[in-house]
Amino acid sequence: MANGWARDGAVQEQIDDTVSDGVRNARSRLPAGESETHCEECGEPIPEGRRQAVPGVRTCVACQSGRDRRTVHSAINRRGSKDSQLR
Repeated sequence: MANGWARDGAVQEQIDDTVSDGVRNARSRLPAGESETHCEECGEPIPEGRRQAVPGVRTCVACQSGRDRRTVHSAINRRGSKDSQLR
């Protein structure tokens, strides 16, 4: 059921697009290529298991955990309806 002037299914399309954008954004941050043998940040050796599990890894677990804590996510719904943006 659509709201206002929106066509049927418009709300679900917005939700699907938001989820797709989030997945695309997460995948773009994944490392690619050949893994480093030593961490770019601290210089510690990266364990072989981590290098095999995450292709293209550049940091050790401790440094990557620090990076992950600093990641900022936007709370803005760029695909929101015009009505929701006017409120």
